[in-house]
Amino acid sequence: MSTLRNQIISESDLIQGCLADDRRMQEELYRRFSPRMYGVCLRYAGNAEEAQDILQEGFIKVYKKLNSYRGEGSFEGWIRRIFVNTAIEHFRRKTYQQPITDQHENTVEGKNLSVLDNLAEKDIMKLIQELSPGYRTVFNLYVVEGYTHKEIGDMLNISEGTSKSQLSRAKVILQDMVRRFLDERKR
Repeated sequence: MSTLRNQIISESDLIQGCLADDRRMQEELYRRFSPRMYGVCLRYAGNAEEAQDILQEGFIKVYKKLNSYRGEGSFEGWIRRIFVNTAIEHFRRKTYQQPITDQHENTVEGKNLSVLDNLAEKDIMKLIQELSPGYRTVFNLYVVEGYTHKEIGDMLNISEGTSKSQLSRAKVILQDMVRRFLDERKR
């Protein structure tokens, strides 16, 4: 629960207020969920400006689709799914000119990413943002969101093998970036 002028607002009251087009409730919804959803957007975006665009687009969709929330499951989970889908749509629009292809299907064996344990979350986010859009999207969908390669393939209109290949390459690239990052930090 959160407050609006020293008043405790339940999630259901917040939803009803937004459905009634109450601006204060819409602002409260944004205030309550924007920090976490911005984190979701950052994982898929190439930079902060792009993440802000996805965030804005995501909240517009949340407000428009709010009447379809049936109260089943977590409200935050419902919102999160909208943001992940918005990020994927953003990725598709952006890569329309540079699609992920099935070429170079050779998969590289991923090595242990336990070195990530030594990095702060902001450092990891920065490194993930440096991945190409294709690698970054597949990495986030698989590692962070927990989708299968088949589901990722369906979402991005790529083969399951391409998803696996993209993830494997992303892991190798991330591992190299982490090593370089840690080496620079030691200096």
